[in-house]
Amino acid sequence: MAIGLISTILFTGCADSNYDPTKDWSVEKLYNEAKDEMAAGGYDKAIGFYEKLEGRAAGTPLAQQAQLDKAWAQYKTNEPVQAVATLDRFIKLHPASPALDYALYLKGLVNFNENLGLFSSWAEQDLAERDPKQAKESFEAFRELVVRFPNSKYTEDGRLRMAFIKNSLARSDVHIARFYFKRGAYVAAINRAQATVQEYRDVPAVEEALFIMVQSYDKLGLNQLRDDTKRVLESTYPNTPYLYPESTATKKSWWKLW
Repeated sequence: MAIGLISTILFTGCADSNYDPTKDWSVEKLYNEAKDEMAAGGYDKAIGFYEKLEGRAAGTPLAQQAQLDKAWAQYKTNEPVQAVATLDRFIKLHPASPALDYALYLKGLVNFNENLGLFSSWAEQDLAERDPKQAKESFEAFRELVVRFPNSKYTEDGRLRMAFIKNSLARSDVHIARFYFKRGAYVAAINRAQATVQEYRDVPAVEEALFIMVQSYDKLGLNQLRDDTKRVLESTYPNTPYLYPESTATKKSWWKLW
């Protein structure tokens, strides 16, 4: 009798664990419940609803919307890898979707890190050890958005974020060049600063990169290269405070791009 009772309890427990309270919901109700959870900050629960909705409404615009909303919920729960995977799947499956511009924008946003610009203030840390992969992936997503959808409502913000990423990566390289210079590794400092100038060119961080090259060539006794680089610095940035500290020219902070 006791054994039978235990078996009944165990069976009931198993049945309850597999019970799906949404099984009789319409796709519209499922979507509305997911939206309510999102609005209330219940992102984990919303993700579960969206995943069910993707299966039940497969092949419909509602399933596509569920994918995008799920990616946003994954982004809000600090799951960038899962969010990007969801967006990549959406982009692959729906290349003609009218929401493709938003998918690209969200992909860039997921990988976007507003603290990139703070890299240069982290003293005594060699940033060569940091992987810029996430920032570069963000840049590429925004770049695709800008190129493919120049008139999208997301494009202008994408351009601004691209500028931020570009200069932040350049500042990171300049920080590394400065790190090398301070430790007497002048050739390494030149190589890093030169790479910054060649790769990024039109960002504010190039000014300091050129100055580091001037200083490093001077330390190495390479006077011709020093003077040539100095002329480039002066012609590109007249009255640069790096060469003329007394200059009163107002310099906009490199990170204030919007």
